[in-house]
Amino acid sequence: MTKPMTFTLSEDERPTSWYNIVADLPVPPPPPLHPGTHQPVGPDDLSALFPPELIAQEVSTERWIEIPEAVQEIYAQYRPAPLIRARKWEEKLGTGARIYVKYEGVSPAGSHKVNTSVPQAYYNKINGINRLTTETGAGQWGTALAYACSLFDMECEVWQVGHSFDTKPQRRTLIEVFGGKVHRSPSRMTESGKAFPEDHPGSLGIAISEAVELAAQDEGAKYALGSVLNHVLLHQTVIGQEAVLQLAKAGESGADLVIGCAGGGSNLAGLIFPFLRENLVEGKTARLVAVEPASCPTMTRGQYAYDFGDTAGLTPLMKMYTLGHDFVPSKIHAGGLRYHGMAPLVSHVVHEGLVEAVALEQDECFAAAVEFARTQGIVAAPESAHALAQARREALAAKEAGTEPVIVVGLSGYGLLELGAFDSYLKGNMSGDSLSDEDLAASLAGIPEIRV
Repeated sequence: MTKPMTFTLSEDERPTSWYNIVADLPVPPPPPLHPGTHQPVGPDDLSALFPPELIAQEVSTERWIEIPEAVQEIYAQYRPAPLIRARKWEEKLGTGARIYVKYEGVSPAGSHKVNTSVPQAYYNKINGINRLTTETGAGQWGTALAYACSLFDMECEVWQVGHSFDTKPQRRTLIEVFGGKVHRSPSRMTESGKAFPEDHPGSLGIAISEAVELAAQDEGAKYALGSVLNHVLLHQTVIGQEAVLQLAKAGESGADLVIGCAGGGSNLAGLIFPFLRENLVEGKTARLVAVEPASCPTMTRGQYAYDFGDTAGLTPLMKMYTLGHDFVPSKIHAGGLRYHGMAPLVSHVVHEGLVEAVALEQDECFAAAVEFARTQGIVAAPESAHALAQARREALAAKEAGTEPVIVVGLSGYGLLELGAFDSYLKGNMSGDSLSDEDLAASLAGIPEIRV
């Protein structure tokens, strides 16, 4: 008989609540601080940017937060996302490891980002907001928010990091197909953008500043963030909740190792937090690994400190691993991982030793993605390729050790609009991308000194 490859869930098994890791953390995370007073941020400080429901979720300590029925109905169009046993890749590697891939590329926008764009658009819409501004790197988040806004008859305005805007025109077109309006960042439309030359490659920090600046000036608009903040990570936990149940359907008692790529931290948190709950509450011992690019080594070489989430210093100060809010990363292909900071909740669990972090060069990641495509038939996004590369390392280590671990890998989106990056790799035009000690030191010097 054919061995099962894909594991799914019935309709009554789909998650109906988001999971909030804050409820089970042994040490509470540090609060965000007001950029002027350096005092903990209150709901009023966030009201210019977010609707009350998202603010409540941002500060909630409740373990489970119910998913609105309207959001569940949209989720049902593409969720549950499949858990795929990568048997052909296992055979290629000659490993005894059992590798399961949680594939988020089945969503309307081709990535995990829809899991949070839909509730963010919904909560804004029921509060009378008809325009959302945002940033995007590679374009996955901009695409997801444009799609969600189209569902709720809202305007969506996107500032895309300059390098990605220039090199990923298909992403820009897809955002426009869904009804979004795209600007190259830095732009001439904002004071934040005017601080940089027009041909500047941009960064997520700059794009965030631009989107925040314009949202704050328009009473009918709010800002939507694709990663980093607590409520965004919360929405993504449908990924890990499904994976836990699907793994049981595959006949596994649990995971030995769970791996996700990490830029701002949302897809990683969405995958690993439900597994971390099992470690904290049920006494399980799964290793949880975050993989970041060597060119933007936030957790592996950054500083755990209070810093701004954007370049202009318009956002609250967050305790996180950071390379400094002035950091401008190299032009790597994984545009979604080019962020100077890491989500405060992800930073907290890494700092507490509950999650490991590693950094990999992009050529190794593309090599793993190509091998995966040739065995499993899925072209992974460059961001997800980082998780695949670490999974490959772990599977080969298991082969050497003669062990058979259960490995769960987060594949956060497809790479069908990133074929230019794969072309560069296949032609041997991809260079190393490590961050130099000199550039790192200069960037870290810009972190504000905050005494709490």
